[in-house]
Amino acid sequence: MRKNTIDASKLELKESIVNIRRVAKTVKGGRNMRFSVTVVVGDEEGHVGVGLGKAREIPEAVRKAIEDAKKRLIFVPTVGTTIPHRVLGIFGAGKVVIMPGSEGTGVIAGSSVRTVLELAGVKDVRAKSIGSNNAGNMAYATIEGLSNLKTVELISRLRGKSREEILG
Repeated sequence: MRKNTIDASKLELKESIVNIRRVAKTVKGGRNMRFSVTVVVGDEEGHVGVGLGKAREIPEAVRKAIEDAKKRLIFVPTVGTTIPHRVLGIFGAGKVVIMPGSEGTGVIAGSSVRTVLELAGVKDVRAKSIGSNNAGNMAYATIEGLSNLKTVELISRLRGKSREEILG
């Protein structure tokens, strides 16, 4: 994982629960039931994170998940209301293709991918999930894809060229 430089305490974050699952561990005395919760947090202005929490009660699991998501915040570069370029995010067996959309497209995405994109503040985008439809893996794949986005300014700095040379 990358070193986190985003301070969650300075942001007005909104939370959204993506997935609540009851998980069991078989022990000598029977089954040990717990709840696993996946939460997405974001400020709708380019910062978003996904976290996982596990506990005996749902509220405690949600609190842990929110804490985890705040630790894993990323910044999503945008061009107007969309993303700079098409990107593929992979997590486990889940793949998410995220494509820029023209003005007025809206967020065309399913399941937890939509939640992540909306809390990231992206307004016009299309997304297609391929492979797994596990809500947690889809959220993590979306985050993976968004973290791989690069702006024209970053590319020009890396290549040592001007913005105009790259755009042609």
